[in-house]
Amino acid sequence: MDINYELYKVFYHVASTLNFSEASKQLFISQSAVSQSIKTLERKLDQVLFIRSTKKVQLTPEGEILMRHIEPAMNLIQKGEAQLLEAATTGGQIRIGASDTICRYFLIPYLKRFHKTFPNAHIKVINQTSVKCAELLKNGLVDLIVVNYPNNYLGNTASVVKIKRFQDRFIAGDAFDELRGRKLTFRQLIRYPILMLDKNSTTNEFLHQLFQQHQLDLVPEIELTSNDLLIDLARIGLGIAFVPDYCISDKTESIYILDTKEELPQRELVLAYNEHLPLSRAAQEFLSYFKPEEQEEQKAD
Repeated sequence: MDINYELYKVFYHVASTLNFSEASKQLFISQSAVSQSIKTLERKLDQVLFIRSTKKVQLTPEGEILMRHIEPAMNLIQKGEAQLLEAATTGGQIRIGASDTICRYFLIPYLKRFHKTFPNAHIKVINQTSVKCAELLKNGLVDLIVVNYPNNYLGNTASVVKIKRFQDRFIAGDAFDELRGRKLTFRQLIRYPILMLDKNSTTNEFLHQLFQQHQLDLVPEIELTSNDLLIDLARIGLGIAFVPDYCISDKTESIYILDTKEELPQRELVLAYNEHLPLSRAAQEFLSYFKPEEQEEQKAD
C-alpha cells in the first residue's frame, strides 16, 4: 500500500497530543490541513483511527494498533536526523535510561568523566525502572540502558554487556536489634514486615520468585520506587528492607545487614543497546568506558 509518509507524520502528532490544534502547531500547518490528512489516511486504510467529539479526541482500537507501530518508526527517523546533525556539531547527543538508584550509586562517575571529556555533548538521562528502561530501548527512545539483570523484558535485539556483579541484602535498624548476629531462614523472615521495591521492578520479581522457590508466599508490608527511601524506613524501624549492597556503605548509620541461611543469588548490572541500530559517536564513546566483568576478572588473574 503506497501511503505518503506525511500522512503518517500527521497521524503521529495527533495521536501523541490527542489534539488537532496542538498537532497543527507542532507541524506548522493549519488545523484544517491536519483534519484533511487524517481523513485521507483513514480512507486509504479503510479504518476509523480517531473518535472525535467536541470535548476530546481519542484513538480507536485500530488507531492504537497503528500508533504502536508508527511511534517506534518516528523515533528511529528522529534518531537518524539527530545523528546526521551531530556530524556538524562538536558534541553530539546521548540518551541513557537507568533507575534512580543505578544513576546515583553507579553511573555518576561515568557521566562526570564523559562530560569532562565532551563538555559540549548533550546528555539526557531518563529515570525509569529496569522494566521500563527495557521498553524505552525497544522503542528507540534511548541509546543505552543500564539495568538489573536477569531482566526478562530485554528483547532479542538487545546486546548486553555485563559490567558489575552485586548482592542483594536484607537490612534492618535498631528496632530489630534482636535479629543481629542470627542466621534467619526465609520462613522466619516473612514473619516480619518486609519493605521492597514495587511490582514494576525486576527486584520485586526476583524476590518473589526466590521465595516461591522455597514454597513461600511473600506479602510485603511496603512497596516503594526508591531504595534510598527503603533504607530510611528500615532505619526508623518500619521493617526489614531488601536493597542492593552497593546502596549500603559504612556511612549508612543505624543499619545492619541480616544473615540468611538460604543463599541469595548474585545479580548483575548490565549495559544494553539495540544491536540493530547504529550508535552515535557519543554513545560509542560512553560504551567504551565499560568492559565486560568477565574480561576484567581474566585480566586481574
